[in-house]
Amino acid sequence: MKYIIILGDGMADEPIAMLGGKTPLEYANTPMMDELAPKSEIAMVHTIPDGMKPGSDTANLAVMGYNPRKYYSGRSPLEALSIGVDMKPTDIALRTNIVTITEEDVPFEQRTILDHSSGEISTEDAAVLLEAVKKEFENDTYHFYVGTSYRHLLIWDHGEVVSLAQPHDHLGEVIGPYMPEDPVLRDMMIRSYDILNEHPINVERAKKGLNKANCLWFWGAGTRPALSSFKEKTGKSGVMISAVDLLKGIAVGAGMDVIEVEGATGSLHTNYEGKAKAAVKALLDGKDFAYVHVEAPDEMGHQGSVEKKVKSIENLDSRVIRVVVEEMNKAGQDFRMLVMPDHPTPIRCRTHTSDSIPYMLYDSTKPQNNTGMLYNEAMAKSTGKLVEHGYELIDQLLGE
Repeated sequence: MKYIIILGDGMADEPIAMLGGKTPLEYANTPMMDELAPKSEIAMVHTIPDGMKPGSDTANLAVMGYNPRKYYSGRSPLEALSIGVDMKPTDIALRTNIVTITEEDVPFEQRTILDHSSGEISTEDAAVLLEAVKKEFENDTYHFYVGTSYRHLLIWDHGEVVSLAQPHDHLGEVIGPYMPEDPVLRDMMIRSYDILNEHPINVERAKKGLNKANCLWFWGAGTRPALSSFKEKTGKSGVMISAVDLLKGIAVGAGMDVIEVEGATGSLHTNYEGKAKAAVKALLDGKDFAYVHVEAPDEMGHQGSVEKKVKSIENLDSRVIRVVVEEMNKAGQDFRMLVMPDHPTPIRCRTHTSDSIPYMLYDSTKPQNNTGMLYNEAMAKSTGKLVEHGYELIDQLLGE
């Protein structure tokens, strides 16, 4: 038996008027999920522990079977693992987004954040911008590291776990109330605008009608993580397939292999088929478990694009789930597959919420007979079944 999790980040949502009162998952054309749903267990799961912030960090830890209350030490330290930064016990890691803020002639604190991802800037362009920042700010205490797209890392030697706002929670808002209180971080944020706004890359982006990547935003501070081995915990060897450093970092911390897929970008136009085929190959080559993470639904939720979020779900269905199912069946390989989001990212608020989410658990050797069942939020709620602790759901996937 092989085991697969296909995770559509932020896929869950709320009913939307322009979709006739349906959620994007209900509205999307998903023939593969529609075919699997009557043969699967469908229910709800709560991945965000009460009192913890709803994020892909806590949620994906839970989906992988790690209790966030026990294992979570901050988001950025997990990303540091992916980048290959060996944190000292005294280091603090901070996620460093390159964001878009407005350019009007007002005091810096009165400007507005427009885009947490700078139009999903390429890693290549972001690396050039980060290099310009490093020349001004890097010293024995502060070290910057390039991540992926808009997502980068700052290591603060002998730093503090300071409270910092998540940029995607405050899109369209004045930034003053959410700026760091720490004077050095605050100064770097302000000065980064002066360095980046008229950088040649941003001048060219503006000419093309793209959002400028014109300001640093620090958040997600934390200390060095200490995850237990996934193999020792479950008895299964595993691989992670994701474009996102956070997920790769969780995998590194858990002792799983990370498979890099060419063209995997974390955007709507990622290499869906490449991810699916990489998972199947790893499983057929001897691995027990594959985690396929697709970031696109979350990014489209943050953008507030109903049409693109629907499209991202349709891509997940036709270009990931279908490929995995067909390839595993063609190989004659028994498998269990869990399809789910990690948390909702509703179009309404363009950020994460802590609401429970729907999951679909399919076993190729024991298809169920739930005539008329579909995989969506409403159907999952109608079953009346809820896994209250998200980190326990993997036991249902892996249980014999």
